[in-house]
Amino acid sequence: MKRLFSILAIAGLLAFNATTANAKELTPAVSDQISEIVAIDDAATALVQEEEAGAAEAPGFQQVLKEKFIQGGAGFMGIVLLCLILGLAVAIERIIFLNLATTNTKKLTQQVEDALASGGVEAAKEVCRNTRGPIASIYYQGLDRVDEGVDAAEKAVVAYGGVQMGQLEKNVSWLSLFIAIAPMLGFMGTVIGMIQAFEKISAAGGLDASLIAGDIQVALLTTVFGLIVAIILQIFYNYIIAKIDSIVNNMEDASIILVDMLVDHKK
Repeated sequence: MKRLFSILAIAGLLAFNATTANAKELTPAVSDQISEIVAIDDAATALVQEEEAGAAEAPGFQQVLKEKFIQGGAGFMGIVLLCLILGLAVAIERIIFLNLATTNTKKLTQQVEDALASGGVEAAKEVCRNTRGPIASIYYQGLDRVDEGVDAAEKAVVAYGGVQMGQLEKNVSWLSLFIAIAPMLGFMGTVIGMIQAFEKISAAGGLDASLIAGDIQVALLTTVFGLIVAIILQIFYNYIIAKIDSIVNNMEDASIILVDMLVDHKK
C-alpha cells in the first residue's frame, strides 16, 4: 500500500512538472525528488518487515506460561495444577446446580396461592411437583403436612429447609480446601528451593549469584502459580457463597409466606 502511494505521488509529480515546464524529460531536481521518495518507501518497507519478524519471534502468553510451568518442576507444579483442575470441577458443578435451583419465588408463590384457593391442597401440591428447585420442595413438604395442623406443617418446612440448605452447600468445603492448599504447596516449593540454593552455597564455599539464581527463580515460580490458582478459585468460591445466600434468603421468605397462606386456608 505504501509503495502504491509512492508511485501515485511520483506520477503526480511527473505530470505536474510536465505540464508546467512543457518538457519531455525530467529535470535533475525532479530526479532527485523521485530518488528521495523511493528511498523513503524502501526504508518504511524494511521497518515494517522488521516489526513483523519481531512479532513473529515473540513467544505468546501460552508459550511463556508453559515454559514457566516446566521450570517450576513437575513435583509441586503438578500438584498445584491438580488443585486447580479439581477446584474448577467442583466450582462448575456447584454453579450449574445453583442456577438450576434458582426459582422465581414470587411467581411460584402466586401460583401456589391461586391453586390453594381454587383447587385446594392437592392442586397446590401439583404445582409444586411440576416446579423444580428447593423452594418448591419446601412448599410441597409443608402442604403435605397441612392435614396434621399448621404447626406440623411449619416444622416440616423448617426441617426440610435445613436439608435443602445442606444440598446447596454440598462440596463447597472441598473448594475452600483447594484454595488453602494451592498457596501452601507453592510456599513449600519455595522453601525447598531456597534450602537447595543454600546447600549449593555451602558446598561451593562462597556466594555466587549465578550458582543459585536458577534455584531461586524456580522456587519463586511455585509460589506464583500457587497464588494464581488460589485467586482463581477464590473468585468462584465467593460467587457460589453469594448464590447460596441468595437462595437461602428466598427459602426463608417463602417459608414464612407459606405458613401465612396455610393459616388463611385453615380459616
